Amino acid sequence: MKKIKFVFTALLAGGLYMAQAQTTAKHEDTEVYEPVPKVVTPGKLMSEGAPSDAIVLFDGKNLDQWVKVIDGSPATWTVKDGLLTVDKTGGNIETKQKFTNYQLHIEWRVPANITGSGQLRGNSGIFLASLGKGDLGYELQVLDSYNNPTYSNGMAGSIYKQFIPLANAARKPGEWQTYDVVWTAPTFSADGKMATPARVTVLFNGVLVENNVELLGPTQYVGKPSYTTAHGAAPIKLQAHGDKSEPISFRNIWVREVSLQTPTVEAKKM
Repeated sequence: MKKIKFVFTALLAGGLYMAQAQTTAKHEDTEVYEPVPKVVTPGKLMSEGAPSDAIVLFDGKNLDQWVKVIDGSPATWTVKDGLLTVDKTGGNIETKQKFTNYQLHIEWRVPANITGSGQLRGNSGIFLASLGKGDLGYELQVLDSYNNPTYSNGMAGSIYKQFIPLANAARKPGEWQTYDVVWTAPTFSADGKMATPARVTVLFNGVLVENNVELLGPTQYVGKPSYTTAHGAAPIKLQAHGDKSEPISFRNIWVREVSLQTPTVEAKKM
């Protein structure tokens, strides 16, 4: 009986410790300020339209491919002059279609008159796989990172709170920025455990900033990421961040579904 009582007491103490650790966690705990990526001046912006096999998600005309995350109703962000501008009262939006492995092209612009600093300056995000309401999923950060210091794993080009970009290739506010992304979705075994992690490669204004990095799990604002929920194909989500700075705009959004199978060529018979 004493042994059983000791084990029970130890388990109870361990549970209390874990609960206390969770309640004392802060978002600052996972903010990394060093190293600071070197500044790289990007080349000229090249925007020549989508490839022939691409699915066009936004061509400047309408939001037919998007819905509100909160309830699946039609997206209500502003479409004007060929641009899609965040409506912070409209909440996050995501694609109607779900994707597994893909190539994504998206262009975004921070207003020239942007105010605020740090994370409160043109903040948004591209969730490469949306996992439900709110900010659930795997986030590629969108932010004004031109002469705007913040934690390195929260700047533009970062996989938010996970991977610092290899370089800071940000253009000035008012200029268009480009992300080209290759996303490989995670896979899960029959028992729901992660079998292979998500991977992502990101070019920021033509500069490689994430090189086939292996994600630790979905984005977490507080605490460390981990794979806790199995999922399959998922929508792509755009974030309506709650900061008070002027809203950013998007244009020229397209995606190409990608097969992970490598074509094989049979050797010719001699």
